[in-house]
This record gives sequence, structure tokens and C-alpha cells, in this order.
Amino acid sequence: MELGVIIPLTDKVESDFEQIASLGFKTCQLSCWQPDIMSDETAKKVNALTERFGITITAFWCGWSGPAVYDFYSGPVTLGIVPPAYREIRVRELKRGSDFAKLLGVEDIVTHAGFLPEVPSSSEYFEVLCAVKDIAEHMKQNGQYFLFETGQETPVTLKRIIEDADTGNLGINLDPANLIMYGKANPIDALEVFGEYVRGVHGKDGVYPTDGHNLGNETRLGEGKVNYPAFIEKLKSVGYNGAITIEREISGEEQIKDIKEAKAYLEALI
Repeated sequence: MELGVIIPLTDKVESDFEQIASLGFKTCQLSCWQPDIMSDETAKKVNALTERFGITITAFWCGWSGPAVYDFYSGPVTLGIVPPAYREIRVRELKRGSDFAKLLGVEDIVTHAGFLPEVPSSSEYFEVLCAVKDIAEHMKQNGQYFLFETGQETPVTLKRIIEDADTGNLGINLDPANLIMYGKANPIDALEVFGEYVRGVHGKDGVYPTDGHNLGNETRLGEGKVNYPAFIEKLKSVGYNGAITIEREISGEEQIKDIKEAKAYLEALI
């Protein structure tokens, strides 16, 4: 398993590539929350950087426009393609992200699809399923996989929508901390449910929620409720040998320090 980090596509992208190369990383997930900068010119710049620093982009993490509130009250009505008010434009933006990623030669496109409906007989489930199929078929034409980032739904709900869409190019970017921080599952047990669909993994840690409104907190890797020794062994047992992309959602020197420590910690386990 190769280790990597998430690089945001901003005006600092060159220095970010230089920094992760200096830390010894060979892979990254490229993240973009600005659809307007997904252009041919930007793709040429990124391709030059990956060649210059010897970094492989394992996935393109595609954000979308509009509000995004990460809690249990506003989250279901603002996140991903689930809210009807934002679905149409976000479907278009995800397709645009797919086309951009094709210019980068990236096969896996990741996003938070939102709080996926749990009742398969509901009209809401059917509408979201149709949107998922629409996006996935577009990505299939580009030779790509559409990956759901875990967290906002139970593992069985996620597996159900992958099975029901049945496009052949749906997968999972497993963020073990998100499953815990949203109170949805133990990530080791979750691999029993959907392990065959995992194409990407985040290296992140966190704790369970302590109230019904807010997510649990993110922690330094190894200090939360993800049992990383058992998690790594479980990944191996289900045949996963792809990248583990370290994510630490803070900034500054503390973020770099935590990423370095996470790298050393994971290297020892792998």
C-alpha cells in the first residue's frame, strides 16, 4: 500500500506538490471545490507538476457549489446530490469534474453524495438513484469509476445503492474516521459489508458523536476510535492494496507535524 496526502487545487498547488514530495510521498488525491477552474490550462499545469515531482494522482476528489453544512440537522438538506434544490447543478459539476479528471489521466472520481436515503421504496431514493446512474454513466464513457466517500450513510445503504444502480463502475472511498464521526459504523465491520467495492482509503481518525446535532471530532491518527492495526489487517484480508491517503483537516504547522507522524505510524503497520 502506497501512502499519500490530499492536495487542494488552489493557487498554492505548486508549493503543496513540492512539500509532499519533500516529505517522501509518491501519491495524492487532488481535491477541487471550484468547478470554474477545471480547465484545460489547469490540467496542463497539474500534469506538469506530477511529472516534475514524481507524484501519482490516485483519485480526483470533486467538490460542488452551494452550501455545505457538516452536521446532522443542516447536513441532510445541503450536502451532495441528495437535496433536490442543488441536485441538478451538482450533477453537472460532477460530470465536469469527470471530464477534467480525464485530462489528468485519473480513473477514480470521489465525492460526498450526501445523506443517502435509507428507504428503498421512497420516491427520494428513486430520484437519488437516477442521479447516481446519470453521473456514473457519464464517467463510464470517460473510462472512470464514481466513488462514494463514506460517512453520511450506513454501509448497507451504500452497498444497496451501488447494487441497485448496477452500472459496473461504482465504488467506495473508505474514510474510516467519517464512519465513526457520523456514528454510522465501525470501519472494520463495514469492510465485511462493502469491502469488495473499496477503491480508495483515507488515513484519518476521529471519535463518535456525543450529541444528536454535531459530528464527532477528528483527532490525530492513532488517537481516535479507528483501531488502525486491526483496520490495516482487515484491508489486507479483503484484498485491498491501493493507496492510503492521509487527511488531517486542520492547517498550518500542526497539520504538517500530524501528517509526518501519521506517515510514520502507518508505515510501521503496513
